[in-house]
Amino acid sequence: MRFAVTRACGGGGGRARSGALYIGGSTTTPIETPSLLISTRKGLPTFVSRDHLAALPTPDSLLLHVSPLHFLDCPSSKTISNIGGLHQMLGLHEHFFVAAPRDSLESLPESEGTNKLGASFETPCGRRLIKPSAYMEKIASLKPNLWASMADEVPAWVSEKRNKTSVDRTLRWLDECLALDPAGGKTMLGVVVGGSNIEERKHCAIEVATRNVSGFWIGGFGLGENVEERSALLNAVTDNLPEEKVRFISGLSLPEEVLQGVASGIDLFDSTYIYHLTLGGFALIFPFKILDHNNLDFQLDDTVGDRAKINLRATIYRKDISPIIANCSCFTCQNHTRAYINHLLNVHEMLAHILLEIHNTHHYLGFFRAMREAIKGGKFDLFRQRFVESRRIHLTAAVLCS
Repeated sequence: MRFAVTRACGGGGGRARSGALYIGGSTTTPIETPSLLISTRKGLPTFVSRDHLAALPTPDSLLLHVSPLHFLDCPSSKTISNIGGLHQMLGLHEHFFVAAPRDSLESLPESEGTNKLGASFETPCGRRLIKPSAYMEKIASLKPNLWASMADEVPAWVSEKRNKTSVDRTLRWLDECLALDPAGGKTMLGVVVGGSNIEERKHCAIEVATRNVSGFWIGGFGLGENVEERSALLNAVTDNLPEEKVRFISGLSLPEEVLQGVASGIDLFDSTYIYHLTLGGFALIFPFKILDHNNLDFQLDDTVGDRAKINLRATIYRKDISPIIANCSCFTCQNHTRAYINHLLNVHEMLAHILLEIHNTHHYLGFFRAMREAIKGGKFDLFRQRFVESRRIHLTAAVLCS
């Protein structure tokens, strides 16, 4: 794996930057950043099968986020190792797997159960304590392209003493993982934590930057921190990390949160937002080609609530024979109507979620593509400003109408 920064905005664009991730193998086209990591359950998106992955735009859709915690029970580490790792087991040889212990789908970090021995997680099978040695055994069997060391992630409301303890534990586990890694950190992401304390964030970032790692996973966000203070916390981290290495963050999934992360110099984001939307029967419709327009108006249905998504379970779509978005090039919009998806949702047919996840992933990848173009053109600040203003106008209009 090789990463290179291709454009840094600076000035009004803040710390936003575009880059290229070279993943090797038979794929010669680099994956541009900022980019979205498609969340998976045991290596595949929750509702999209291996065959349907081809319906998503490439190479943007080649980045997959996998949690080693999903493989705690089965298959065993020995079985996965004998198969040849994730790529061989799933038959996804050209995809790029990034493994991180945090998972917002089914295994949530539990700070109260974490101790000096390992990190605790709430899983469908109960609370599990994961030690660094067991974690490294699982990483060695999965053979991901990139993987993050273990972290003691804590919510924003913990005491300063507990927050400092989390930083110390995370750094200690980082050293333990490095000592157990045969590759010596060549495919490893060092974890930066520190809660809502700027000084602890700086301290952790400086310490992790001295280790021999290939990139950084910024943890502890999306756990109750103040939205107004988030930019300062992010900047405290990225200002103390080397620019030539990739940065991945979990917990920032909403479009506004992603824009905030990109403005601070983050390269990779998880996509749990897509999962939760799809599970609820929602389809993304917000405009992202806003630099092509001289105004912020965007013609949508009068029935749309927050102008970002529509609930296709609603009765108003029962006879709507239009696609989700008229000019969308995704498989779902090219072949199916809102009425059909409404029917599938209301009869609890699994195909509804498959079609919705294809559309939502395709749409969100387009949002990231538009961000990258704005950065390359030196217009990221204008892009962010117009996007936030358009959302604010639409939300205000919705409140007045209600």
